[in-house]
Amino acid sequence: MIIRSATFIKSSLAPGDYPAPFKPEFGFIGRSNVGKSSLINMLTGVPRLAKTSGQPGKTKTINHFSVDDIWYIADLPGYGYAKVPVKMREEWTALVRRYILERKNLVSLFVLIDSRLKPQRSDLEFMDFLGMSQVSFARIFTKSDKLSETVLKKSILLYDNEMLERWETLPVTIITSAVTRRGKTEILDYIKESINKFSSGG
Repeated sequence: MIIRSATFIKSSLAPGDYPAPFKPEFGFIGRSNVGKSSLINMLTGVPRLAKTSGQPGKTKTINHFSVDDIWYIADLPGYGYAKVPVKMREEWTALVRRYILERKNLVSLFVLIDSRLKPQRSDLEFMDFLGMSQVSFARIFTKSDKLSETVLKKSILLYDNEMLERWETLPVTIITSAVTRRGKTEILDYIKESINKFSSGG
């Protein structure tokens, strides 16, 4: 898949604000400061499409982008640690969960995981929630350029071992780096295949 254009559509704070659900949609989500915006920019080839920030909790709304006027990217608020009031975090959580469970054209989620960190409870619990809710998702390990291949493999294996205590099989897993563009082809291939299945009713 080759992306030729990507444009910001709108920011939403409630389901009634979302774009009409007539195009396949892919959500990007992860812990605060996991590199979500940088990955979206790398995938689309538009450097400043999604706003990046070193400040955790920067994304406060669901931000939609149109790709080639064929499918949508939904940039979702991060979960986990963020220096924001508890009430605001609860509102984000409610917004995101409702989006995940009710958005009819949501084809799949990309759950971004910082490959430098040991397994985080918030990541594991969120993926368990997706599994129990039967929501399609792929694990995306970010910032792989920060680690040696040996350390990277060990980091992913820790997540595998944790999940296999409760999961029969592991979800699709892609290793990425917004710096080296690692994983770009794999993610776009996954999106293309998923769109084909969505369009054919599969």
